[in-house]
Amino acid sequence: MGVFVTGVRPRWSDMDAYGHVNHANTVTLLEEARVDLLFTEAVRLGVPDLREGVVVAKLVVEYLQPLLFSGDEVVVEMSVRELKSASFTLDYAVRGSRRPDSPVVARAETLMVPYNVAAGRPRRLSEAERDFLAGWRAGTPGGAGA
Repeated sequence: MGVFVTGVRPRWSDMDAYGHVNHANTVTLLEEARVDLLFTEAVRLGVPDLREGVVVAKLVVEYLQPLLFSGDEVVVEMSVRELKSASFTLDYAVRGSRRPDSPVVARAETLMVPYNVAAGRPRRLSEAERDFLAGWRAGTPGGAGA
């Protein structure tokens, strides 16, 4: 499968006084994209357990240029870089629009930990979850040198 690509639409309220999407709201766009992969796509492919709980243990964002508010969908590309028994790392590339020439405006990574909400503690990934996540390992979000 490689790179998972989804679109998210910034809201007017995401914009700051400088006319671009505020850095904190960019993190929210990453979250919306991540939900599309880990919940919606996983369920569509028969892997519903991630919806039961997965938390962000670490977040790193590199802002490359302003994400200007245009009303267009922002494109978020994601892939799994590292897959362990009880965690995985997602890499992201954010593009300002769906235009083919749209540059990468931000790169990010999140260390994700599956979580048992009822027990209040981390858990191991199931075999089905590992197989699903392994399918998104091949690609590099944003392409080489993008």
